[in-house]
Formats: sequence, C-alpha cells, structure tokens
Amino acid sequence: MKVTLSVIKADIGGFVGHSDSHPQCLVRAEKHLAEAKKNGMLIDYHITKCGDDLQLVMTHQKGINNKVIHEMAWDTFVSCTEVAKELKLYGAGQDLLCDAFSGNVKGMGPGVAEMELEERPSEPIIIFMADKTSSGAWNLPLYKMFADPFNTIGLVIAENMHDGFSFEVHDVKESKGISFNTPEEIYDMLVFIGAHSRFAIKSVSTRKGEIAAVSSTQKLAFLADRYVGKDDPVCIVRAQGSFPAVGEILEPFAQPYLVEGWMRGSHNGPIMPVSIEDSTPTRFDGPPRVTALGFQLSNGMLIGPRDMFKDKSFDNARQKSLDMADMMRSHGPFEPHRLPLEEMEYTTMPQVSKKLAGRFKPLED
Repeated sequence: MKVTLSVIKADIGGFVGHSDSHPQCLVRAEKHLAEAKKNGMLIDYHITKCGDDLQLVMTHQKGINNKVIHEMAWDTFVSCTEVAKELKLYGAGQDLLCDAFSGNVKGMGPGVAEMELEERPSEPIIIFMADKTSSGAWNLPLYKMFADPFNTIGLVIAENMHDGFSFEVHDVKESKGISFNTPEEIYDMLVFIGAHSRFAIKSVSTRKGEIAAVSSTQKLAFLADRYVGKDDPVCIVRAQGSFPAVGEILEPFAQPYLVEGWMRGSHNGPIMPVSIEDSTPTRFDGPPRVTALGFQLSNGMLIGPRDMFKDKSFDNARQKSLDMADMMRSHGPFEPHRLPLEEMEYTTMPQVSKKLAGRFKPLED
C-alpha cells in the first residue's frame, strides 16, 4: 500500500513566552484534523507539540506537496492562531509569514517533512521534532545513523545496508541542492554538512532509491528577511529492514551536540533529548530540545505513538546536556555561545554596525 506521511509544524503562539503550547490550541487542531479524516482527506493523524510548536502528523494517499493537504494544514494553523490571539499567547502566528494560502506551505513559514512510501509488512517510523534550533540540527544525527559504522553496526554486518546510502543536501542560503553517495563520498559531504547553519540534509535514500529519511529545511530568517525565531525542524526516519534499527536511529542523541538557536535564536547550545512532557524549554528559553515519537504504520494507520526519549537510558545524555549548557552560558554575550557575526544579520547587529560606521577610523601603521 502506497502511503504519504506528512509532518507539518508551526509556532502559532507560546504559553508562557516561548516555553510551551497551550492545550486549547491542540484541541482546536484536533477538531480540524478529525473533520479532515471524517471527510476522507486523511487516513489517520496525530497531534502533538514540541515546546511552543504545534505538530501535525498525517497519513494520506495524495502524495507529497499536495495542495489540498497543505491548505488544510494552513487553515488549521490559522484557526489555532485565532485561539492563541484570544488567549494573548506570545508571538501568536509568528510562523505564518503570509496573509493567505498560495498553493503550498513551503516558503510560507511552517516546517514540512513528507515522504511517500510503499508500506512494508512491518513499517516502523520515528518522527523527530526539535525546538529552539535550526534546520541543520539533523545533519550530525543523520550522518551517524546512515554513514557512521561506530553508530550503526548494520552498515558493517547487514548485507542489505552494506552498499551505503545517498544523501540529498540543500544549500538553504542559495536554494541549491547536491547529492552524495556514501561511503565513497563521505569526506566531500562532510565539508558541507559540517557547516550546518547553511547546509542541511534534506533526505536520505538507499542506493536503489528507496526513501529512508526526510527533514524540513525551511530557514525562516531567509524566508522573511528578518528575525522570526528559529526554524524548529522536524525529521521522519524509517527503521529496520534495509534501514538502521530503531536503536541505531536513536543512538546519536545519546551524545549531546551543539546546535544554533536557544535564546532569541542567536546562541549555540546543546540539544537535549526529552519526552514530549519535558519539551518545555524555560532556562534561557532552552536549552534546545529534541523529541522522538515512534509509530508502526498499518495500512496508513498510525499505531502509537511511543515516546522514545522517555527511556531512562537517555538520563545521562540529559545530564551531559545540562552540564554543557552551564559551560556555554558562562560565556554570556561572547562567542562561541553567541553565534558568529555572519549569523547575526537578522538581529540588531546590522543597525548597530550602521550607526557606528562613521566612528571606525583607519589604523595607522
């Protein structure tokens, strides 16, 4: 059975500040998606949140980039924004960069990750959602899942994974894309994906072309030409069979790593794996969070979810994240906690530089 899995998210208003999503917004979203399922538009759906981001997980048979599905998601976000405004939630509708739907939510603010797949006899799916970080936050874990044998032993000992994978990488600043085959092009690929503020892994496929993972790569600041918060990306990963096992997919998050985002989207900090319940960033509006929901697809139905990071075996990763947060916070407004200047172009930095331009004098030899 061919199924499309669409994960579309938006920050439609924070409760309190940028820390959480209000239950009434989730209730309003439930009303819209229940109606869409009743009308046959959706096979199934699940509504959740990660921090202050509303997450719509949907299955259907209309393919990716479908206007009907995207318009329904957009209308849901608009309706939930009305609730947010009534409750005076913070930043109500901040991810909705346009006044009206124009055929596809890509480029309009919401984050989108979609894949069309032929459902296997057993189809485990992991959906990752992040808050207070940017679209390149998946580069390191996706590399580890699909190209690092120290993380994924299946690359070495599983015959159906031994040929490696193909990575589609997007230059989010120049709107260009390139594909790399691993393992033979690992070194070339790392030149780019190590610069996660500009280059983001969009998708991963087997060498035979079967989709394995897909992420959202929308860069809000580039879309809006102003600071509108961080991108808070989502990512879908298929598990088992020709793909990494569930444990191999989750393993990259056992070692915290630094991402850009955090307070005012202008700081580097550790991304911390947490349960849905604990995706409530409050310390310096952070530190950045990542959640993981596991589903089994069954004829398009979402069996689950299982809250994968609720597992106590990630407690050590959480403690390491907190220790790293302490270290990074000690730098205050200095790099490397604050982002480098080239990443501050959508803050007040350009205005300050312009105001003081006449006070910079040439240095004498």
